[in-house]
Amino acid sequence: MHLDLTTVVVRDYDEAIAFYTDVLGFELAEDSPSTTNDGRPKRWVVVRPPGGGTGLLLARADGPEQEAVVGRQYAGRVGLFLRVDDFETAYARMREHGVTFVGEPREEAYGSVVVFVDVAGNRWDLLGPT
Repeated sequence: MHLDLTTVVVRDYDEAIAFYTDVLGFELAEDSPSTTNDGRPKRWVVVRPPGGGTGLLLARADGPEQEAVVGRQYAGRVGLFLRVDDFETAYARMREHGVTFVGEPREEAYGSVVVFVDVAGNRWDLLGPT
């Protein structure tokens, strides 16, 4: 058993795809036409880290209730954790792409860490090896 997907509610599919693929280096696993429960068009968009693993379903906000959670899915807390093999390279790449960081990188018992904000406004930990 494994966790296959988790949802990130976003404002715009293409903007989110560009962030996760171009900035974070994820792979676009799927981008297919779909429909809402009441028949309106939408897209089924999944991005995954290189080589697979748990993916993110990028779901465009549909209506005021969902729009209200864009960037606040975790109530301002870090809710997603991206572990990389080469922290310095990932951090430099993200800085070059203008990613917003909350504070400076630091060393903890579990490795290098810095908080960053994704395209929707959610907080993530970028984690490197110890």
